[in-house]
Amino acid sequence: MAKEMLTVLDRPLIQHAVDEAAKAGIEQFIFVNGRGKHAIDDHFDLAFELERTLELRGKTVELGRSREMVPAPGNVISVRQQQPLGLGHAVWCARHAVGNEPFAVFLADDLVMGDDPCIGQLIRQYEKTGGNVVAVQDVPREHTNRYGVLDVGEDDGHIAEVKGLVEKPEPEVAPSTLTIIGRYILLPQIFDHLESQKPTVGNEIQLTDAMAQLIGGSPFHGLRFTGTRFDCGTKLGFLQANLAYGLRDGDVGAELAAFAKNELSNKG
Repeated sequence: MAKEMLTVLDRPLIQHAVDEAAKAGIEQFIFVNGRGKHAIDDHFDLAFELERTLELRGKTVELGRSREMVPAPGNVISVRQQQPLGLGHAVWCARHAVGNEPFAVFLADDLVMGDDPCIGQLIRQYEKTGGNVVAVQDVPREHTNRYGVLDVGEDDGHIAEVKGLVEKPEPEVAPSTLTIIGRYILLPQIFDHLESQKPTVGNEIQLTDAMAQLIGGSPFHGLRFTGTRFDCGTKLGFLQANLAYGLRDGDVGAELAAFAKNELSNKG
């Protein structure tokens, strides 16, 4: 099962990503899929049997929710990544669909909860500064070897100038604890660097390595976003996301909170 199809509360991670993008005004979506991920494409197709069943049973609310998940015809493109050569290679595979314009990159297993879409915050920053903008957050130093880490220039506590990027450095040599999460606004020049990029960490083509080559040629900033990020690629992050979204849900939130409180008291 594609991890992007794991469900947080009532919709898969990939749907949460599309919802965030749509709320920020993005209209065209490119999915870079590999072998065994056809369920992602199917999810964004019309399900005639499901819709007919809901219609016959008078479940208009559920029918509306089902239809609102599907982007307009022609706004979804699926691109195949034949070999799992890393994030940089996945982005490069989408080069013809993106064309020669700035674009957003989402990693669906990074779920960001908040009223103001994370990618929308990056878009607004791009409109101010131009160049490349990535979402960043501070992590404990012992976790720097899990992320792309910024070498920081000017930093006002909200926007940080990016002087350099290092992919998954060990804590003792990490230039900072400010790390990139799965939201990016990138210029199309990144494709020129990905074209000749060699595999590095994990024997994969790293997007971080190509982004580092953009520094100096155009503005590059890290944005400390507002919102709560859940790493749903881990068991703990996935459980935390379901709990957080569940507690805020009008249908189950109150009962879930009571259950959680009872479980915690029993554990104590």
